[in-house]
Amino acid sequence: MTEAIFWILTALAGGRQHGYAILRDVEQLAAGSQTIRVTTLYASLERLERDGKVRHAGDETVDGRARRYYELTDEGRQSLSAEAERLAARLRAAESRLGGRRPLPVKPASAARVSKGQTDLPGLAT
Repeated sequence: MTEAIFWILTALAGGRQHGYAILRDVEQLAAGSQTIRVTTLYASLERLERDGKVRHAGDETVDGRARRYYELTDEGRQSLSAEAERLAARLRAAESRLGGRRPLPVKPASAARVSKGQTDLPGLAT
């Protein structure tokens, strides 16, 4: 499953949505790490609909603009659930190998200050 498909199915797991709402939801769910182009979204939705994972869930016109709604099918929900379990297994494997030795995350602002020699920590100024 591609990352785009994963995020589209994840967005639709929250309920029926139209295309633009799916795009916004994906961006929010992925915390900005995944953006989907409009053409990719609609091609993916067509494929998902053809594969029985998503279905057309009505149309409406809002402010003169047509909206086509989509929803997850049971097959789509099962597919997303299987992918989530696969990702969770990968995470567990990585965490077991790291054994609590994860590096501390670097805050972007702090990293920028350090690279410019602007820090109050001794020995880190350049």
